[in-house]
Amino acid sequence: MGCCESTFLTETHPEKLQTLQTVPPNVAVEPPPPPAVVPEPTAPMDTVSTFSEFSLSDLTAATDNFSPNFIVSESGEKAPNIVYKGRLQNQKWIAVKKFTKVAWPDAKQFVEEASGVGKLRHPRFANLIGYCCDGDERLLVAEYMPNDTLAKHLFHWENQTIEWAMRLRVAFYIAEALEYCTTKGRALYHDLNAYRVLFDEGGDPRLSCFGLMKNSRDGKSYSTNLAYTPPEYLKNGRVTPESVIYSFGTVLLDLLSGKHIPPSHALDMIQGKNIILLMDSHLEGKFSTEDATVVVNLASQCLQYEPRDRPNTEDLVSTLAPLQTKPDVPSYVMLGIKKYEDAPMAPTTPAAPVAPITPQRPLSPMGEACSRMDLTAIHRILVMTHYRDDEGTNELSFQEWTQQIRDMLEARKRGDFAFRDKNFKGAIDCYSQFINVGTMVSPTVFARRSLCYLLCDQPDAALRDAMQAQCVHPDWPTAFYMQSVALAKLDMQEDAVDMLNEAATLEERSQ
Repeated sequence: MGCCESTFLTETHPEKLQTLQTVPPNVAVEPPPPPAVVPEPTAPMDTVSTFSEFSLSDLTAATDNFSPNFIVSESGEKAPNIVYKGRLQNQKWIAVKKFTKVAWPDAKQFVEEASGVGKLRHPRFANLIGYCCDGDERLLVAEYMPNDTLAKHLFHWENQTIEWAMRLRVAFYIAEALEYCTTKGRALYHDLNAYRVLFDEGGDPRLSCFGLMKNSRDGKSYSTNLAYTPPEYLKNGRVTPESVIYSFGTVLLDLLSGKHIPPSHALDMIQGKNIILLMDSHLEGKFSTEDATVVVNLASQCLQYEPRDRPNTEDLVSTLAPLQTKPDVPSYVMLGIKKYEDAPMAPTTPAAPVAPITPQRPLSPMGEACSRMDLTAIHRILVMTHYRDDEGTNELSFQEWTQQIRDMLEARKRGDFAFRDKNFKGAIDCYSQFINVGTMVSPTVFARRSLCYLLCDQPDAALRDAMQAQCVHPDWPTAFYMQSVALAKLDMQEDAVDMLNEAATLEERSQ
């Protein structure tokens, strides 16, 4: 999840994000020329089917009667609008998005929206090639991308992580896709995230066309949790071109860190000049610090609180184009996968349901409690361990021992009493007083307040505090354990398992 020297601005004053300075301050966002040679896409555009209407019977046959074995949605059958893979009679693979019956009640409006998206054709898109509007059924048909999503390759990889040059290529290609949409008058892309970035037969990244239409006529434009949602969308529920730029910034953070870090915490890291700590440790230092600084600065600009302070799509392309390296290396090589070869259709094996949180190694009592999501047991352990893990996080001189410090410690003491007595809302208030002063930092206070938030059914806030605990104490297993519980509460099960295993590894090293 990354480490940082927290400034705690984002917790109480999100409006101050607009004043954050990126680092280093003397590094220009626009890197110098020369322009890079950009690799050509693997599939020529003349092979893309023209937009057309499909019959429900054709799509039913292509997906084996919409069999669960053909679901490719990240959330499986739990997704509100399920995406299936299928194969037409001409042997062409397709992706079919099936909306709920109440999503688009007006057939004419659905066809108009789909037709507008269907006019777009670009090699950086998984293009929309058709639709079906039959009775209450509403379906979209797109090019099928066989090599999984960016989220799978970044967060849940098995053989190798994505190398740095490929991450830069992903960022650039998606920026190109967004710039194309802008020039065509369709600048609004809904819920841009790592699950919307797909990899084609040759491993080239493409942006899913499905994000150009909302999941329903009056539905939400963002399905991810609130920590990753543009602040203006939280205010008025509207998506603007600037909102898309903000979401692009979250994808840049994913590419930099290899993890799904809430933007507010990433900005803390950036302001604290902790670029190296932000970077994905699985890269093992194999990246250009100068290029990484450019990308970090661009991400910071995209994530500015005020929409007017964010760059436009043209700025994204011009900033990322000079960073492209290895133009002659195919994407599938950099991804470490085989080039996709078409094969006879066979049903895929449905994904097994994810267990609550299953670790890879034996766990401590704290780890066991977190794996079971036993909040009562976690509370008991945090009370027993008290503040023994805070040693060395604060060293105050005699001059610093002021009345303000005494007041702050008194607030923490009141929080401890409330926490012990299971008055979790009272503990949140007292611990917040301690944290907001900012003179001292305590990973234990963040862990305790994180648990309080979980017990008050506020998993987003709990995740923020668990990450702040890691910022203060980067190798503290408890911080990782608390993140795993918060992620599980947010239905991010695979990330929760990863975090639990990371905590267990840290515990093992410390013994």
